[in-house]
Amino acid sequence: MASPESCYHCGQVVPDGIELSVNIAQQSRIMCCRGCQAVAQAIVDNGLGEYYSNRTALPGQGHEVLPDELKKLALYDHPDIQRSFVIDSGEDQREAVLILEGITCAACVWLNERHLKQLPGIRMVQVNYANHRARVAWNSSEISLSRILQEIQLLGYNAHPYSALQADALRQKKRKKDLQRLAIAGIGSAQAMMLSVGLYAGKWEGIDPNTVMLLRWFGLLLTLPVVTFSAMPFYRAAWSGLKSGHLNMDVPVALALITAFAGSVWVTVFGGTHVYYDSIGMFVLFLLGTRLLEAGARGKSVEAAENLLKLQPTMAVRLRAGQQEYIPVMDLLSGDSILAKPGETIAADGIVAEGVSTVDEALLTGEPRPVVKQPGDSVIAGSINLESPLTLTVTGVGENTILAGIVRMVDKAQSEKPRIATLADRAASWFTVALLVFTAVVGVAWLFIDRSQVLDIVLAVLVVTCPCALSLAVPAALAAAGSHLIKRGILVTRGHALETLARVNHVVFDKTGTLTQGKPVIVDVMALSDMPVAQCDVLAASLEQASEHPLAVAFKGRVLSADLRVVQNARNHPGQGVSGEVNGQTYYLGNQDFSPASQVMAEDYALRHPSATLVWLCDAKLALAVFVLEDPLREDAVQAMARLKARGINISILSGDNETTVRHVGNALGVDNLHWQQKPQDKLATLQALQRDGAIVAMVGDGINDAPVLAGAQVSFAMAAGTDVANQSSDIVLLSNRLDDVSQALETGRDTLAVMRQNLFWAVAYNVIALPFAALGYISPWLAALGMSISSMVVVLNALRLK
Repeated sequence: MASPESCYHCGQVVPDGIELSVNIAQQSRIMCCRGCQAVAQAIVDNGLGEYYSNRTALPGQGHEVLPDELKKLALYDHPDIQRSFVIDSGEDQREAVLILEGITCAACVWLNERHLKQLPGIRMVQVNYANHRARVAWNSSEISLSRILQEIQLLGYNAHPYSALQADALRQKKRKKDLQRLAIAGIGSAQAMMLSVGLYAGKWEGIDPNTVMLLRWFGLLLTLPVVTFSAMPFYRAAWSGLKSGHLNMDVPVALALITAFAGSVWVTVFGGTHVYYDSIGMFVLFLLGTRLLEAGARGKSVEAAENLLKLQPTMAVRLRAGQQEYIPVMDLLSGDSILAKPGETIAADGIVAEGVSTVDEALLTGEPRPVVKQPGDSVIAGSINLESPLTLTVTGVGENTILAGIVRMVDKAQSEKPRIATLADRAASWFTVALLVFTAVVGVAWLFIDRSQVLDIVLAVLVVTCPCALSLAVPAALAAAGSHLIKRGILVTRGHALETLARVNHVVFDKTGTLTQGKPVIVDVMALSDMPVAQCDVLAASLEQASEHPLAVAFKGRVLSADLRVVQNARNHPGQGVSGEVNGQTYYLGNQDFSPASQVMAEDYALRHPSATLVWLCDAKLALAVFVLEDPLREDAVQAMARLKARGINISILSGDNETTVRHVGNALGVDNLHWQQKPQDKLATLQALQRDGAIVAMVGDGINDAPVLAGAQVSFAMAAGTDVANQSSDIVLLSNRLDDVSQALETGRDTLAVMRQNLFWAVAYNVIALPFAALGYISPWLAALGMSISSMVVVLNALRLK
């Protein structure tokens, strides 16, 4: 009787009587159902036939999207539903994070990315194979979210919105399965070891052959669950590697397990000298234990961020027409008024409208002291109101909150690999190839020396030099460091940042909003013309009403919003100021170089106010007024500069402010390398000059005029209180807004690089030392399993030392 045929797409058995096929690579391939036929035809029609030659595992069974399913998918187009997980970037631009079910290998990632990118309206698709998350950006006027989900389902995968709680549930489910595998391996290996004691003792003291036979059969039964259940992840990973042409570290592991078990079964059934059931159990047990430790270290940084999302409450108290009503947080809209009672967790991002209280933001910023919040201050979802009721105006809910943005940045950072990690992966791959070749050579050599020891020595070589420690050396250190930093309120958003931090020898600081508190106060206004001071205030506030610069807040706070004038042709001039037309007259507000009319008197006023920032209001001909602003230094600025100097780090200050003010700040901080009147292009040129002289530069800034220089530095920090564009241009965000954390990040970067080098040295040294002893027959398979596992554990535990 002929064996049943399998579906070329999903691998399921084709039912009798089904005659469906698709022409793939000029060959007719049989399908089990119309769903698989539709999926396969769509893949071929879109020019994605390479998927079938590159995949390393089979997907779920395809299915046609039925009308009822389409109705369910259409619900995701409803704006009320999208509010909870879709980011509205304006002008029909949308972005969402989806969980993809059914991802089994790298080819699945390639297929989904390639297929979705071909759809009209898709702006960006990134699928993270490690956590099965897909980040999709699209134009809602060209394509709907339901169409995107439908296309994913047509490929045979299921997609649904990402949820921190759901992600945590999936993680817990996987951890539970891993613990089950570890428990089975532990029980099996312990019992197999007890039986082995009898076999080993029997060789010395004498034992009945029937008893030997019985103990071996018991060993086989006890090891069978270990080999078939506990070790299954190694087989799958090895098969995926072989199918994709990439020899990963699981290939020698799987080869050693299969060889040892097959040899032991042969000896058990047909007779022979040695069985390896105890070695198999120990090998799997130690390897699973090491992988569990490594997974825990790797997941800490993501869990730390996702745990913040879980702190957000599900209900909120909305204020409407003087009445309080409890509603789901997802029903809140931007602009709604909500009440945060003392002791409650704040439900959404917002701005304080009424009330004064202190708020605990420690879990986000790492700052233990409560922060005073008053009208006009912003609050973050997940923080705790401590003292008095606050009335808040909602600014962000769901995916539009600051916490959700942090999770997105962590996810992005994890998907990027630093250079040293890429090199370690490549070295591990080449080492695996060399190991397999060396093992074959050793096996052939021992065939001529002593055939009875061939299997023992081959197994010992395969196991003792498994490149697990080499592959774990870098990822374990990066994961532990990332977890430690985020707990301190230091968010790494680029994969290369930690490696680069270790080499930094020069730190460049912006002044306003970085070294200073970023909350300047107007301490004096001097009219320089017939225009009254009150009218100058109105003009200045009107010009600044669309600006995000820290100085703008000081102007806008002096004037009621109802008094603001309409500004035509408003322009922001980074590093200089703002300009615009009011009632047909052009006005300029900025530093002394921004308007020639101010330069005549600038020097005299600068001498009178050496620690202040002078902002000039001018028209096309005259200087109308000068505003004197004081911006005190941050409390930890002096300490932060001292710590950096103690580490031998050079420090520079770049500022768009005048020379007198910058020199005053430099003297207060003990910094001599000062640059003033710097436009964005000037800051970038200064930075590039430092880099040409051999400096590895870290830039710390916060404003829109810092974005180019942040992007140009080898590694960059942005203060969390800064503008969005500054955060997007930086590699690290200081959620704590503490300057002292710059030194802490540099220290962690150096420690991380040191740990990575220690791990790599240990992994290489262990293999170099152990390999000759295994090849010469001095290491038994069970001792090889113990040595390999200890080597991997040393790497992981060394990484967990990072603090």
